[in-house]
Amino acid sequence: MEYLDSVSGGDPGIINEIVVIFKEQSVEIYNEMKSLLAAKKYTSLGLLAHKAKSSVAIMGMTSLAEMLKTLELQARAGKETQLYESYLERFISETKEAIRELDELISNRLNSNK
Repeated sequence: MEYLDSVSGGDPGIINEIVVIFKEQSVEIYNEMKSLLAAKKYTSLGLLAHKAKSSVAIMGMTSLAEMLKTLELQARAGKETQLYESYLERFISETKEAIRELDELISNRLNSNK
């Protein structure tokens, strides 16, 4: 929330917009990653992991960002392919949890301002 407050000036409408974009991007990225993995397009998967890494890092999810960096490097090199599925599952699991927490924080903040 600190990052969201800093970039939004604490404006709940802007924070909500950022969260909505994060939600949409997370689902899109996950679906595209699944597609690329199924097609064994590992270089493209690595590039997408790089994009996802930036998105989660902005939200303060440093551990997930580090995992995505690992996926990015491994996928670009076509190494450790047996691990990719677990990386994708962790990505969707942790982004869903983050979205749930963000929704809860926004809801609590809106209710406390009433």
